[in-house]
Amino acid sequence: MPTDLEIARAHTMEPIGAIAERAGIPQEAINPFGKHIAKVGAQFLSEIEARGKKGKLILVTAINPTPAGEGKTTTTVGLGDALRRLGKKVVIALREPSLGPCFGMKGGAAGGGHAQVVPMDKINLHFTGDFHAITSAHNLLSAIIDNAVYWGNPLNIDTRNIVWRRVLDMNDRSLRQIVTNLGGATNGFPREAGFDITVASEVMAIFCLAKNIDDLRERLSKMYIGQTLDKKPVFADALQTVGAMAVLLQDAIEPNLVQTLEGTPVFIHGGPFANIAHGCNSVIATTAALNLGDYAVTEAGFGADLGAEKFFDIKCRQTGLEPAAAVIVATSRAIKSHGGVAKADLGKENLEAIKTGLANLGRHVENVRKFGVPPVVAINHFSGDTQAELDLIIKICKEEFNVDAVICKHWADGGAGAVGLAEKVIALAEGGSAKFKPLYETDKPLAEKMKIVAKEIYGAGDVSFAAAAKKQLADIEAMGFGHLPICVAKTQYSFAADPTLLGAPSGHVVSVREVRLSAGAGFVVMICGDVMTMPGLPKVPAAYTITINDKGEIEGLF
Repeated sequence: MPTDLEIARAHTMEPIGAIAERAGIPQEAINPFGKHIAKVGAQFLSEIEARGKKGKLILVTAINPTPAGEGKTTTTVGLGDALRRLGKKVVIALREPSLGPCFGMKGGAAGGGHAQVVPMDKINLHFTGDFHAITSAHNLLSAIIDNAVYWGNPLNIDTRNIVWRRVLDMNDRSLRQIVTNLGGATNGFPREAGFDITVASEVMAIFCLAKNIDDLRERLSKMYIGQTLDKKPVFADALQTVGAMAVLLQDAIEPNLVQTLEGTPVFIHGGPFANIAHGCNSVIATTAALNLGDYAVTEAGFGADLGAEKFFDIKCRQTGLEPAAAVIVATSRAIKSHGGVAKADLGKENLEAIKTGLANLGRHVENVRKFGVPPVVAINHFSGDTQAELDLIIKICKEEFNVDAVICKHWADGGAGAVGLAEKVIALAEGGSAKFKPLYETDKPLAEKMKIVAKEIYGAGDVSFAAAAKKQLADIEAMGFGHLPICVAKTQYSFAADPTLLGAPSGHVVSVREVRLSAGAGFVVMICGDVMTMPGLPKVPAAYTITINDKGEIEGLF
């Protein structure tokens, strides 16, 4: 069985100019990065936005992830290719992979098998340098803050209350909490600080929510960095560095164009994690895909309790985007995992575990409907699946959840393996049944919004706030930001804040330990349970097996 990388390497890619032409992008509007990657210019994007043409937006989400794997990106790619086979003009919009998971445990985000985007090795590594630009812009502000304190502290910043952390696009638990400016007076004033992973940066969130460079600049200026000694808020515009940050981001903000193995145009742009950020690719890329295609197929990170909820309540609320349908990805193996089966036993047929584990899928179906979006279930097929299990999933989905479930074989067969799913998506999208609405109104107090999400989406009985979180909530509301939507940071593995509570737990208490204001991004982050904004590496990181062979080719990436 060839690896994803071997499948990608054996494929002959089309020149990026041909992909641009297929998408309706003129050659003068692209800036090629080699033969198979290009950035698309802002002026052209502005011109197509002015035309007012909009395709139908399809969101791909999933059940809570398990060690068995679900294949959400793979399904997104397979669906896009399948829609093209049915005569639709399609543009896919995905997130850029982070180096942290690539060298850690989760892997990349380019799909897999015969449903992937290429060149997958470059996409999963440095790509066009967008993440480096975001990291540099974020850390420039970090440096300017400490520099201002060093040179007499004219803003009267309280170094005990600087909330702006540094970032790095790598899993490194040793940097979560640090002390900076050691080594004497010439190095500054020592203080506690820390690092988040780049995908958790507010600059990343702003990058993905900004409509253009002007909106980006305005949002950057609103970022909250801490307090003065007399308890007044300090925002990024006071540090006089927003212009320089925008300069670092001016090329990165143009979306990246690549292709699937079947030649479907794909924008890959931005990459916030859904368990610690809002988990969606850039508004610029999604809007461009809608302006260019009959269908724009996009995804939101992790399960629908995280990525999809934030897609609806943050991204769609801020931009006016209205999805026509949603695809919820599941596998028989993942369903059995939620039914209590150990990873080593997932290859064995277990109908009782299927019945138990389907509670997780059922809640996601119910939750998506709460936003007025019609769902369909994609059962991502694995070679070891038994027909009895697949038949049972389809039966229960129809009889108990009133949703169609479609067996998809795009990993093995490319777009041809997802035509059945594409037909269901077209029927939903063109049936006009979508009546999108956010879950809550933003005029409610922040704590009330958190309780609504916890009870309606997670099935929780209540929410508890640590003493520090209560004070942070009060401070944020006192500053006038209580009207913002919330962005919940919690484990991706469960509806609860406890990753061991699989299936569809109910009545649990979601604990909020910290609250962070992302005023520029336009949301308030609720950090729950033990989730970390700087992940650590596993005991055996993927980096151990990644190398370059004698031919100069990458091995072990996937």
